[in-house]
Amino acid sequence: MKKKADIGLIGLAVMGENLVLNMESKGYTVAVFNRTVERVDHFMANRGAGKNFIGTHSIEELCASLERPRKVMMLVKAGKPVDDFIELLIPHLEPGDIIIDGGNSHFPDTIRRTKYVESKGLLYIGTGVSGGEEGALLGPSLMPGGSPAAWPAVKEIFQAVAAKVEDGTPCCDWVGEGGAGHFVKMVHNGIEYGDMQIINEAYQVMKDMLGMNDDEMHEVFKTWNEGDLDSYLIEITRDILAYKDEKGEPLVEKILDTAGQKGTGKWTAVSALDLGIPLTLIGESVFSRCLSAQKDLRVEASKLLDGPKINFTGDRKQMIDDLKDALFGAKIISYAQGYNLMMEAAKEYGWNLNYGGIALMWRGGCIIRSIFLGDIKKAFDNNPNLEHLLFDPHFKNIVETAQAGWRRVCASALTNGIPVPALTAALCYFDGLRTERLPANLLQAQRDYFGAHTYERIDQPRGQFFHTNWTGKGGDTASTTYVV
Repeated sequence: MKKKADIGLIGLAVMGENLVLNMESKGYTVAVFNRTVERVDHFMANRGAGKNFIGTHSIEELCASLERPRKVMMLVKAGKPVDDFIELLIPHLEPGDIIIDGGNSHFPDTIRRTKYVESKGLLYIGTGVSGGEEGALLGPSLMPGGSPAAWPAVKEIFQAVAAKVEDGTPCCDWVGEGGAGHFVKMVHNGIEYGDMQIINEAYQVMKDMLGMNDDEMHEVFKTWNEGDLDSYLIEITRDILAYKDEKGEPLVEKILDTAGQKGTGKWTAVSALDLGIPLTLIGESVFSRCLSAQKDLRVEASKLLDGPKINFTGDRKQMIDDLKDALFGAKIISYAQGYNLMMEAAKEYGWNLNYGGIALMWRGGCIIRSIFLGDIKKAFDNNPNLEHLLFDPHFKNIVETAQAGWRRVCASALTNGIPVPALTAALCYFDGLRTERLPANLLQAQRDYFGAHTYERIDQPRGQFFHTNWTGKGGDTASTTYVV
């Protein structure tokens, strides 16, 4: 074993353990540390036994065991623990050494930390890591950003441990400056929320409106996973629907319908509001989880509030085909909105994002991996300045073709009282986007009427604002024009 380690890692929970085992399997020597040092000894005596690991019992020992420039990766809980470890590391590092945060940190924190660490003469990377414990062990998707000068020193290790697509290209590349890596990971997680929600809505339509049992739904998802919808989340849904408990009954039907969340979907929605981007599908996905958490309220409401009785009389096979179209169309909208958000963030924060490269990073190893991400990569290869994903001919054609079945699904579900908030939000976004004139002219008149907020006119140059004394009782004074 080498006397010095190639990289150090703090945090030997499930993700940390699996990631260092991945690194070691690729030929790297890894120094490990955990705040509870007993975990280090346990790891060294068990999963790490006989392998190229250096167990350390202090931050000082960890840093002393590393080759220069030192590279220390943290996989600890987001928030204060990250800041605490940065402070503990700085005294034991020297200029050019690199601190890496591989947790689910909020991107503004990564922007702040990058500046702070750089002010100490060190380099900083905030990297998204996706794929769960299996991905950490076998190959995750990695989305690094932060100090550009740090990338050459970690590129070989990161790309060695990352998932690979069919041609061997790693699902890892430099994302951009500051908090770009964690921002892209945040958007990934938001899209994950959206993908899961539309799949859940399709499941409820099949179960409650079409009266399908779990075995029948399993077969549908199995078929879908062999075509355009081929993806990790469709694949695991297929498997979940087939899983039976100790009584031979579908386990999924015995799970309490209250969804948890760790906040990354909310961060994505809040960022969209801050940047003025209509991230409607992901927003509805977050609110759907919030509504699911109000279980007691829903139980009470179910006894008090009446809706239509479910009475589907159409062609069940046609509706299943329509559901496939609805899922595919909504999925494309989710990615289109996510990319729209990343484009706006790049302008706001001065990042140089590689949009095709991001799709490639998501192509393998991560939770939202799917076959159609290759088509997003092609879209940006064909037009690096693509303004909106739906402007690409391939995706334009898919959504336009899918919309007939998608509309039938939404109409039938709403008629029968089945909630499909994400599927309908995505469809309404599509209709809003393709509408040249929206009713916001009336909205602006209303704002000017009650608050003298002014408006622009279609028969006058943009940027020229007007106020009308709508009642004849007001004056000529208007409020300051501003954009929130």
